[in-house]
Amino acid sequence: MISGRYLFTLLALVFALFGAAAGIKFGTYYVSLPSIEDSLEAPLQHFSLWGFAVAGALLGVLVASLSFSRIQRVFGGLHQAPVIDKIAGAVGCLFGMMVGAIICIPLLASGTIPAIIMVALLILFGFVGASFALSMKDELWQVWGGSAPAERASGVEESATEVPTRPQLRPKILDTNVIIDGRIADICSTRFVEGIIYVPGFVLEELQHIADSADSLRRARGRRGLVMLKKMQDELDTPVEVSEDYPPDYDESEPVDVRLVKMAKHLDATIITNDFNLNKVAQLHGVPVMNVNELANALKPVFLPGEQIEVELVKLGKEPRQGVGYLDDGTMVVVENGDRRVGQTVVAKVTSVLQTIAGKMIFAELESDDDRDRSDRASHNMRPNSRGGRGD
Repeated sequence: MISGRYLFTLLALVFALFGAAAGIKFGTYYVSLPSIEDSLEAPLQHFSLWGFAVAGALLGVLVASLSFSRIQRVFGGLHQAPVIDKIAGAVGCLFGMMVGAIICIPLLASGTIPAIIMVALLILFGFVGASFALSMKDELWQVWGGSAPAERASGVEESATEVPTRPQLRPKILDTNVIIDGRIADICSTRFVEGIIYVPGFVLEELQHIADSADSLRRARGRRGLVMLKKMQDELDTPVEVSEDYPPDYDESEPVDVRLVKMAKHLDATIITNDFNLNKVAQLHGVPVMNVNELANALKPVFLPGEQIEVELVKLGKEPRQGVGYLDDGTMVVVENGDRRVGQTVVAKVTSVLQTIAGKMIFAELESDDDRDRSDRASHNMRPNSRGGRGD
């Protein structure tokens, strides 16, 4: 796949050449005017021609820049267009260019129009022919004897069994942190994420830079990210591609988050991240974001006050008589009166749930040893004695 940067360069070069040729042609006509030719000396006439050529080239680059996004969207959607649309567009373009050639070739032979104008007219006639064929494809297909329009015309009977057209899926763009995190690979393997997944080239470069870091921790994180990316490419059914389809205003000196947002807007894509700041920046620019942390928090089990929770206490809490444990999904559980049960699995009663930016914290309460002793003594005193009475 040709990257957007190279495609824009090629398009700008072609438009610049056409603009320069048109500028020279117009400049030649301009300096040949009697009033101009008599007032300008030969060196100034040549300088004027170069000026018209440069102005035409700059105008061509400007036209290429303004039309690049539209042209890229048109050609990018060709592979998803129905077969009848592709056939109609190709036939209409060919027919339009043939009509243009019939009109322009005699004019070119007589010297009425220059060759550059003829090429522009042929392109224009081809575009008009393709547009006309696409707008009249059903009627043209019916004239040629096809049955597709007739079947659609009787679609009242088929509407009950016709499958609705599936909307085009947005591509997804991964940032560096979510690749290193690794959970995105498991999420994609469950097929909850649909559409092609892009890894920008500058994100891959950042991963490689982290993997070559002198710091052992950063180096391990970078290598983990490269391993996870390779795993996704090898094991997922969803395509995972490294893309350099950057917008025309791409600037390598800008921060990675800014480049990610610009690329997402350019590709009409969704960013997948676990970075809170990138999440907010993308939302401010109107770019859709899928935050892995928000998804993980949404999937955590819900505990209501009064419910029983089983957790292994692994350390003491910050406050006296507290024990701290973690659920399988990483949720922290703070258990009151659990300081003497560290290292054991306990069943405690949930008292409250606190939602924080980092996730949920569950507060629970375990009966203290003194309360348990008093409860045991009370239940013992309530037992009947051997003579059928109650204990004192």
